[in-house]
Amino acid sequence: MKKENPWALIPFVVFLILFIGSGVITGDFYAFPVIVAIAIAGAVALAMNRKESFSHKVDIFCKGAGNLNVMLMVVIFLLAGAFSEVAKGMGAVDSTVNFALSVIPQNLLVVGLFIIACFISLSMGTSVGTIVALAPIGVGISEHTDFSMALVMAAIVGGSMFGDNLSFISDTTITAVRSQGAQMKDKFKVNFWIVLPAAIVTSIILGIITMGGTATQVEHLSYSWIKIVPYVLVIIFALIGMNVFLVLAFGIVLAGAVGLADGSYQLMDLFQKIGEGMSGMYEMAFLAILIAGMVEIIKLNGGIDFLLHLATRRIKSKKGAEFGIAGLVGLTNLSTANNTIAILIAGPLAKNIADQYGIEPRKSASILDIFSCTTQGLLPYGAQFLAAASVAGISPVSMLQYSFYPILIGICGIIAILIGYPKEKRA
Repeated sequence: MKKENPWALIPFVVFLILFIGSGVITGDFYAFPVIVAIAIAGAVALAMNRKESFSHKVDIFCKGAGNLNVMLMVVIFLLAGAFSEVAKGMGAVDSTVNFALSVIPQNLLVVGLFIIACFISLSMGTSVGTIVALAPIGVGISEHTDFSMALVMAAIVGGSMFGDNLSFISDTTITAVRSQGAQMKDKFKVNFWIVLPAAIVTSIILGIITMGGTATQVEHLSYSWIKIVPYVLVIIFALIGMNVFLVLAFGIVLAGAVGLADGSYQLMDLFQKIGEGMSGMYEMAFLAILIAGMVEIIKLNGGIDFLLHLATRRIKSKKGAEFGIAGLVGLTNLSTANNTIAILIAGPLAKNIADQYGIEPRKSASILDIFSCTTQGLLPYGAQFLAAASVAGISPVSMLQYSFYPILIGICGIIAILIGYPKEKRA
């Protein structure tokens, strides 16, 4: 057994100082490029432990960076980015939003915005993308009603976290599933039944709060059924267990075919969109690679063994281990203000804890995703709050009092651990 070494965690500390420290000083938590912070932290990791030759440490770094799960994650990121961009470029997002707004009763507009955000984030796989698409509509609704701007924006942010937590093409979901060695459909089924009550209760709360509010009629909005179909089919095919590579490839082809058929794309425009979608995921892909390499060096130096001992020393049971994973990813998310990065960092530790205490991969992946999204959905300095607040021209803190959904998924996650859901599959 390797010797536990807390000093091996210095690269993590360097990363947090650079990323969070620069945010505190500048007031912008995205001022310091996260990939540069990770690259510097990785360099610090390689400079440590003089007992090992530098060339050996580089070999270990590359072995961790080239891990099978990491490479699978990278390819899925690229395909997911391509599908999302192609579908968006041919008008799928606009059609989905317009369709939903056309069928929602006027006195349920805020509840409707929450539900629309749930579906769009589930389809697009991005919370920030959902907020960017819906926030201008939310501003318009707030200006034509007596609903508070903070309430409307918080409803959109909450709905965006629904898909961030569940979507088959969400980077957080992909990262949680790959880091735990789980099947996407298994994780989805477990995760969905945990968070569904939270979505229902959130809808009821929003309905009660906005009951009696006055609204102006939303003008007729045009939409096309055929543009919504790629999103729906991708969700269906993923649910029935089709390989994620085939699902995403099929989604790209179908969305591209719709775009070519209705004139949204010329052939070269379509290829440009595919390239843009992939390039939009480059940073996330390289982050995954660099973090995996750095973690492997930290593991070599005894840092992971120290963290595991620290995280598990008070754990006496399987439930305790599950709460340990929840706390681990929650604290990491508080530090990084990014739920995908939090899962990338906490994932390998969570996998070790899960293996040690017999926690199924589908459950540990769900815990990672649920509690990272709970934390992310309550961070005024997170990208989701900042994006919504900047469009609405309000303080991110003003939305916190209406952030019902992130709180409720955390509560539902705790209840699921306490009652032992899901029951273990019999071998």
